[in-house]
Amino acid sequence: MDQGPAAPPRGVFAAALTPLDRALEPDIALFVSHCRWLLERGCDGVVPIGTTGEGNSRSVRQRRALLDAIAGAGIPPNRFIIGTGSCALADAVELTRAAVAAGTAGVLVLPPFYYKEPSEEGLVRFFSELIERVGDARLRLYLYHFPQLSTVPITTGLIKRLLAAYPRTVAGLKDSSGDWSYSAGLLAQFPGFGVFSGSEGFLLANLRAGGMGCISANVNVTAPLARKVFLSWRDAQAERLQKDLDQARQVLDKYPLPAALKHVMAAISGNPGWNHILPPNQPLSDEQGRQLMAALAALPAMGEILRRPG
Repeated sequence: MDQGPAAPPRGVFAAALTPLDRALEPDIALFVSHCRWLLERGCDGVVPIGTTGEGNSRSVRQRRALLDAIAGAGIPPNRFIIGTGSCALADAVELTRAAVAAGTAGVLVLPPFYYKEPSEEGLVRFFSELIERVGDARLRLYLYHFPQLSTVPITTGLIKRLLAAYPRTVAGLKDSSGDWSYSAGLLAQFPGFGVFSGSEGFLLANLRAGGMGCISANVNVTAPLARKVFLSWRDAQAERLQKDLDQARQVLDKYPLPAALKHVMAAISGNPGWNHILPPNQPLSDEQGRQLMAALAALPAMGEILRRPG
């Protein structure tokens, strides 16, 4: 049986936006085009249907449609890690099975987040049930640590127990906590564990500490800058390149996501449909949009980002 990709995913991954049509259904053609564009712009891979992709606001039907589009697009499936987390175990199993069958490099799974303060034992049981029910040696599971939104942290105790039970399957973690010390601690405690930073602001630090790279929302539009950091992380110029990346993030962080990123995509593509967004999120106001684009244009390193995709 195929045991998965020859090498674990590494580098700059975009937590991909999901374009929508007027009915707020996924715009499949534009989604596939965006994934291709991200890879052309320097991303090593794409992570669709996560937080940035409004995945938790989508039905299983909609998420399956996006996954089916990826499978049929002719893009190597090992360039994708698919967001399959759900509070409903059955939904997480269905989506994860489909992702594994499509040959993707892995799945990114939030802990079940509706019932607050679950026990470690309960979380071990959730992830164990998911892995056992999928029942496929090709599965590579990445835990998703985002306690600000999920309110359910991925603790080192949980990781230790899951690695002991499923050492080949539990491949790594995305750290969206914004706390570099958490990632640094995991890299020290679990050598070889595939830790991705959820912020491209930690890309250089992550790589130098032995991490895998970043899975970031902002690289939907800053992929060329992040790529330069990844290619140069051993070199003296890496700090300067990271600073360019940080300056763009400081601008984007002043506005709500994913609305800000969708606005930038609308501006650089000339397609206003990019501003369609699922409630309760809302598009940027006209004034917010003008301020955002002016601030990005004022950054010297942003020429590549503001160029039309073509």
